[in-house]
Amino acid sequence: QVQLVESGGGLVQAGGSLRLSCAASGGTISRYGMGWFRQAPGKEREFVAHINWSSGSTYYADSMKGRFTISRDNALNSVYLQMSSLKPEDTAVYYCAATPRWAYRVPGAGLYDYWGQGTQVTVSS
Repeated sequence: QVQLVESGGGLVQAGGSLRLSCAASGGTISRYGMGWFRQAPGKEREFVAHINWSSGSTYYADSMKGRFTISRDNALNSVYLQMSSLKPEDTAVYYCAATPRWAYRVPGAGLYDYWGQGTQVTVSS
């Protein structure tokens, strides 16, 4: 059973940057694909980014391409989301997720077995 804990959220002005971290315990993430999702108030949870366990392939939602970068450090059992050029519409709770399956395309939430509790990101205009 993998436990995931997100951190790094907060309040930032539009155009600013944040780096989210997701620390895993109870298992090694080197065997898991890792993803980030977000959910804004009144909206459905949406895909942000995914990185397969070899780090050889990544996927991003179109609106995040060029602004967000997902990375992983298997030695630290952690995955990161570097966010830049933030916009007020990026305001949401950001969730980390893990899957033992390989993602061959942009994955949906159903691919993941484990989820963190989320970290709030608020972007002010």
